[in-house]
Amino acid sequence: MQGELLAAVTGIIGLVLGIVIGAAVAGPLFRTRSGRLEPSPSREGGALPPGIAEVLSALPSSAVVLDSGDKVLRASSAARAFGLVRGEELVIGELLSLARKVRRDGVIRETDIEVAVRKFGPDATSFAVRVAPLGGTGLVLVLAEDQTEHRRVEAVRRDFVANISHELKTPVGALSLLAETVQDASDDPEAVRRFTARMQTEATRLTAVIQDLITLSRIQGAEPIAEPAPVDLEAVVEEAIDAVRMPADAKGIELVGSGAEGLTVLGDEAMLGTALRNLITNAVAYSPKNTRVAVSVGTSRSSIDISVADQGIGIPQQDLERIFERFYRVDAARSRATGGTGLGLAIVKHIMTHHRGEVTVWSKEGSGSTFTLRLPRPESREIDVSRNDNHQETAQ
Repeated sequence: MQGELLAAVTGIIGLVLGIVIGAAVAGPLFRTRSGRLEPSPSREGGALPPGIAEVLSALPSSAVVLDSGDKVLRASSAARAFGLVRGEELVIGELLSLARKVRRDGVIRETDIEVAVRKFGPDATSFAVRVAPLGGTGLVLVLAEDQTEHRRVEAVRRDFVANISHELKTPVGALSLLAETVQDASDDPEAVRRFTARMQTEATRLTAVIQDLITLSRIQGAEPIAEPAPVDLEAVVEEAIDAVRMPADAKGIELVGSGAEGLTVLGDEAMLGTALRNLITNAVAYSPKNTRVAVSVGTSRSSIDISVADQGIGIPQQDLERIFERFYRVDAARSRATGGTGLGLAIVKHIMTHHRGEVTVWSKEGSGSTFTLRLPRPESREIDVSRNDNHQETAQ
């Protein structure tokens, strides 16, 4: 990211210098946006050279030009919105000090800073900063690129690598230890049976993690479904319930489905089946014995909603916003005990994104949870696709 910023800034500085030199060669006249020729503004007192304002207005990053007395000649709206500039002052001491050094020796400098911006929340905003002189004018250009989202993505990536390493290392380590134990207990048939059963459990868990990773990678990298096919919701609901019937029966949990008769959506049947199956599996895993999990389908003017409601332990309020993150678990110990990989809800979220839909959740601790897959009605989807096609034809 900083490499891209460096290339962009280098090009911008070259363009600015070209404009300044061109204006000097062309004489005291320059052309305004309206096309009229007017006298060039005087540079006495650190006035902004002609053309630079237009260049700065096109920059997406926060841009500030300081005169020889550290006064702000020009600041982009982003620089003011982020609180880097107030009135005619650059209020970030670190940037001001950097600008003075650049003015003194003419050496371009780069740094990273964090600024507390109340306007955008309690967290600090991270900037990649580059400060450069504007020719021999005594002016200094400060460019600050907001890196907050980039750093958040990097943090998510690091967490993902750490989590997947842990998730894979745990069953692999268990399998290694169990294999050694079986070898040592080769003369005890009962112990061998017990430990090999544990090995099968860990192998199944490892297979589930790898399969979910493959599924998530495939879905996450795919484009939204360009040519969706009609999907019979009744068949999808029945197949998803049947797939979870065995673990549900083992806990005495009743699975019921209703409202899907005769309803059709546009999409990918296998993907929708995976999303619904993941929700029902979670509902069964986190529900007490002898309770009920209901899968109901309802319609509104613009959507078809598939809801999975349980009578389980519920989800704490502070965890609701994070449950769709990869490997995030409300109760890690319980999730591992039930064989969960921590990827099921992330897969559901991406599947709904590819169907131009969404997944929502309502939950209260001790009262259960309800997850809802909200899909556009077929006629709405067809209109949307038709509009996109018409727009593309017009553009061509």
